[in-house]
Amino acid sequence: MTTATTTKPAAERSGRRYALLLALWDSEYAKEVYGGYYTVFVSAFGDGASGGTDERWDSFRVIAGEFPAPEDLASYDGFVVSGSPHDAHGDEPWIRRLCALVQTVHAMRKRVLGVCFGHQVLCRALGGRVGRARNGWDVGVRKVTFAPDLLEGRLEFLIGDLVADELPAQSAGLIEVHQDEVWEIPPAATVLAYSEKTRVEVFAVGEHALGIQGHPEYTVDILHNLIDRLTGQKAIRRSVGEEARRTVAETGGPDRAFWTALCKGFLRGGGDRTQPALPAMRETTAAPEVTSCAVAGCGFTSAGAAAMIQLARSN
Repeated sequence: MTTATTTKPAAERSGRRYALLLALWDSEYAKEVYGGYYTVFVSAFGDGASGGTDERWDSFRVIAGEFPAPEDLASYDGFVVSGSPHDAHGDEPWIRRLCALVQTVHAMRKRVLGVCFGHQVLCRALGGRVGRARNGWDVGVRKVTFAPDLLEGRLEFLIGDLVADELPAQSAGLIEVHQDEVWEIPPAATVLAYSEKTRVEVFAVGEHALGIQGHPEYTVDILHNLIDRLTGQKAIRRSVGEEARRTVAETGGPDRAFWTALCKGFLRGGGDRTQPALPAMRETTAAPEVTSCAVAGCGFTSAGAAAMIQLARSN
């Protein structure tokens, strides 16, 4: 477990504590340039670097079976589940255990932010379905369009101090690196954003669960390194990698400041330490078969946003 603490005078301390659940190993690039993905995430979502409130971030390598102790869960204000090269619909023991942990902390009304694989794990754990993306790999910078509730500022309870005036007019660029996606959102979930290629880019369940399919924590140089690695491993065709690079120039890059502000606002929107008793953790059952997409062939454009949201709620 890795821990970082930013020291502030006692009178200024908020005492917030977060658990970063790393579902991947550090790449050589991430280690050499950033010191590992722990630093990437805490630099993006933490307040310490900007002189904000006192925070503690504990890191758990869940891919290696390292998890927070059940008796420690109540001490955390929020949990962040990272991306991963593994499938969120897989049946590896650590993935089932991660789903069980997400169910537990959600029941405790802890804030849970899922990123890419974490977005899909959050969906699966809370009763939705995930599987292979119907349009194949999505790599590059994608314009993500927001649903009316977010644009009209009716979800300030979810994103904390991020006021409606700070939202882009309709969309924001987001780095994407994924070959899986959400097929069906969980019961009571709301779709907050979508893109031309992915119908559920952002979803929320109540006030305490937020899933983002893209990577708000990534920088453009991390994206370029991933494109090189995926192309070199023949995970994606060279043409896919070239198109991904073009999207950076065509979009002007991701709106990273907006996305990281949204994630910070969400994570800091909670803070009530009066929590219900810790429910018993349990293993989830195996993921449902993902032989076909529940909404296969359901394409949409900006004009079809309302229809897309309704489909995501009903399918």
